[in-house]
Amino acid sequence: MRETSRTKSPDKAGEPNAEATETPKAPKAATEATAGAAPEAAPRRRQARGERRIAQLLAAAAGVFCRTGYAAASTNAIAREAGVSPGTLYQFFPNKEAIAVELGGHLLQRAHEAHGRAFLPENLNRPLPELLDAVLDPVIAFNCENPAFWALMHGAGIPGISQEHDELHVGMLTRVEEVLRACVGPAADGATATATEDELTHVAHMVLGIVKTSLELILASEGADRAAYVTELKTVLFRYLDPMFTTLPPH
Repeated sequence: MRETSRTKSPDKAGEPNAEATETPKAPKAATEATAGAAPEAAPRRRQARGERRIAQLLAAAAGVFCRTGYAAASTNAIAREAGVSPGTLYQFFPNKEAIAVELGGHLLQRAHEAHGRAFLPENLNRPLPELLDAVLDPVIAFNCENPAFWALMHGAGIPGISQEHDELHVGMLTRVEEVLRACVGPAADGATATATEDELTHVAHMVLGIVKTSLELILASEGADRAAYVTELKTVLFRYLDPMFTTLPPH
């Protein structure tokens, strides 16, 4: 059943709401001591508490989405994971969709940062095995450290972030094509013509397809098995790309 877009929900009867509990009055001496404090100090403290609560709820949502998938997740499950009442959750997010969009936005930003580390210009000057390490390691590490990213970006029925994910994919495709354009040399028959743009695009799509499929195996494994799949991914890509990488870009 689709969850409504209400902005707040009362807590269960008899269950205290930690956010709404009245703070006891401070002793008179303490009140006098703080009378000269800047008036914006209290709003800043409230804002900091709110930011910590949001981070707590997003971390809980990440765990729930990973275990159950987005479709089966609920705000009640997320609230339980965070150790708060549903009423507290609704003070910050109106529904599950809003939580997914907020979490997805944070994860997309981190993904862009990881991809930036992967495609540093100096990496293009490395031999192919080192290039694969430099590009794949940050991407794999990000996905392993943020499994909710995979659950959100590759799940069904998740609103609000599909366009951003498509843009991320297009950006990755463009970067892979740039690497291929720089490193793929003349044809093996000695002709001067290099690979056509269509051929580079096809190879780039194949590379991303191989990485995506391998990431499923990597994320589903742990320890030695995960390391083995990472090694196999690099081996497959090396054997696929090595015949094409007949040159390196100039320094």
